[in-house]
Amino acid sequence: MSHGNIIDPILLSLRVASLATLVVTLTGVVVARLMAGRDFPGKNVVESLLTLPLVLPPSVIGFGLLMLFGKQGPLGRLLESLGATTVIFTWWAAVIASGVVAFPLLYQTVQAAFQSVDKNIENAARTLGAGELRVFLTITLPLAWPGVVAGVVMAFARAMGEFGATMMVAGNIPGMTQTAPLAIYAAAEMGDNRTAAVLVAIVTVICFGVIYWLNFWSKHRLRRWARIDEGLARR
Repeated sequence: MSHGNIIDPILLSLRVASLATLVVTLTGVVVARLMAGRDFPGKNVVESLLTLPLVLPPSVIGFGLLMLFGKQGPLGRLLESLGATTVIFTWWAAVIASGVVAFPLLYQTVQAAFQSVDKNIENAARTLGAGELRVFLTITLPLAWPGVVAGVVMAFARAMGEFGATMMVAGNIPGMTQTAPLAIYAAAEMGDNRTAAVLVAIVTVICFGVIYWLNFWSKHRLRRWARIDEGLARR
């Protein structure tokens, strides 16, 4: 068991999960806001497509990404026409795979948070002349912030543990695309249970840590608001 076999996959997983979470957050918050604020024909179809990666087998997602980003796929041809190198079997493919499987968790959590915001408050701001962007940034987002944070944390944890789709589109190349879950699989296949156990322990600690922080932050926030409400009641 070498330090490289442990540290490299962990660092790559953290990098992949962080970047995937960033992209998913930027896109997921916008999409969740658009979907939560309006009804239109075919909305159920669109929502089903957005959450489909949550229930699809990872191999199906990986195959779909191969068809999209492969040399003969539409996005692969587009990248080639733009002079860009293919993303298949690179760590960028791992970012894409992790982002796709993490998106539904963030989307559903954030959309529920937006839907819980009192529409009367938003409408009151609109009647006072506030535009939609200002209403979103000053009212909707702050009120839905706990749900947004929860969605981001869940997306990061899901991206950190992604395996199946990453295996298909990024491969299992040590030092290049081998994330922690792939390194665990490779170590177990070779009978190196010690390395696999160490990697499992580190990934478990990281995921436990982010979930623990979320629970701690949520409870601390609720206690703080309870103290504020109690102080206002005494006045």
